[in-house]
Parts: sequence; structure tokens; C-alpha cells
Amino acid sequence: MDKYAIIEVGGHQLRVEPGRFHDIRHNIKPSTSDAKISINRVLLIRNGSAVTIGNPWLAHAVVRGRILHNCFEKKLVIQKIHSKKKTRRIRGYRENLIRFVIDSIFITNVSKETETR
Repeated sequence: MDKYAIIEVGGHQLRVEPGRFHDIRHNIKPSTSDAKISINRVLLIRNGSAVTIGNPWLAHAVVRGRILHNCFEKKLVIQKIHSKKKTRRIRGYRENLIRFVIDSIFITNVSKETETR
């Protein structure tokens, strides 16, 4: 737990570590497994005792990973019951999820002189 990052994906903020997998609801086109992805919306990186916070994102930070497979969320059951009419309607809904694993977290140290130029 000495290195982790907080990223923004699909409107949610996730705490990610190298080697762990996560499920996201994001509209990435379904692709083959082991497709490589890189996420630039990094909010925070912690490396040991050093913490780097972005405003709103870190400019030179990238989280790289790969897509494992597509999966589904747990089924949500929606029930409509009309008590006096003795009618019921039950519908189910499952959201598409993408499971990905984090391979590495990168941040490049750029001096302030090169950022202003």
C-alpha cells in the first residue's frame, strides 16, 4: 500500500493500486481482452510518504492498465404494484461493466520553468 492513485473514470473517483482490478461503468467500446488503456485524469498520487495533489488533475501523470473482460453488474429488480387493480409488473436491469487491471502508475517530474514556456 505504499503506492496508489485516485483517478476519475466514468464520473466516479476510484482509488487504484498496481496489480488490482476494478469495475467501471464507462462507455468504452467493447474490445478484445488485454487491450491497453491509459487514464490521464489523475487527481492524487501517493508514493510512500510523498503525496502529489492535482488542481484539478495532475498534468504529467498517467495510470496504465489493460482490460480483462466485459461483465455485468448485479441485477436491479424494479417492481410496480397496483394494489386495488391486482396487477404487478417486474422488470430487471443489468448495467454493462468493464473490468480492468492497473499495471503501473507514472508521474514525470517537470520543472516549473518548462511548464511556463
